[in-house]
Amino acid sequence: MSPADQRSAARLTGALLLISLSAMLAGVAVVVPSGLTLNPADPAAVLAVVNARVGSHLIGLGLDVVGWLALLAAGLVTTARPTGGKPHLVTLAGGLLACAGLAGLLHDAGNLALTRLAADPTDPTTTVVAGAVLVTAKWAVNLAGLLWVAATVTTALGVPLPTAFRRTGLIAVASGLAAVLLPWTTGIEGPSATLEQLGYGLHLPVMVWYGVLGWWQIRNSHR
Repeated sequence: MSPADQRSAARLTGALLLISLSAMLAGVAVVVPSGLTLNPADPAAVLAVVNARVGSHLIGLGLDVVGWLALLAAGLVTTARPTGGKPHLVTLAGGLLACAGLAGLLHDAGNLALTRLAADPTDPTTTVVAGAVLVTAKWAVNLAGLLWVAATVTTALGVPLPTAFRRTGLIAVASGLAAVLLPWTTGIEGPSATLEQLGYGLHLPVMVWYGVLGWWQIRNSHR
């Protein structure tokens, strides 16, 4: 790949990572204040809140879809055009990032199904189905988080980054791994709403680290 092609790929990847971070943060800003974090421990309450705030639910969901799609695209570009560092690790990092994007989209598909289920939130059968959909969606996003953490480790090892930025990435990995492990500590009860909020917070360093990585790639591509 020529230097010009490498710079172009870096700019595209960086832009996609920044789009992903912006869309996901915007989605969180819509979902959290609206009480739409959708805890699977109480599917009846989830159906009721989605029914009452379907507009906010769909806006937040749409922003999340954009975020995961951009992450998927960034991973695919990285895999197709690994630039600098250790190409085999960069390619692996891109593949893991793309898989994280796919798992995130699976999570969003489950949350989209709730929109239809919430049309009749008082039906007991609907509540049972919604519970199963919620659990599947939550474990899909947990898988996405695990893949994202693995991609972060591989990126930190394979891409030539400033030492301080690399170390910051490993700190973000520790936070993201804690978020992934958190649901396993709750047994069959599942995480409470408070623990779910903590999980969102623990994923944030990974999201921000990739956003900064995107900005760094764009800046370096102009040198």
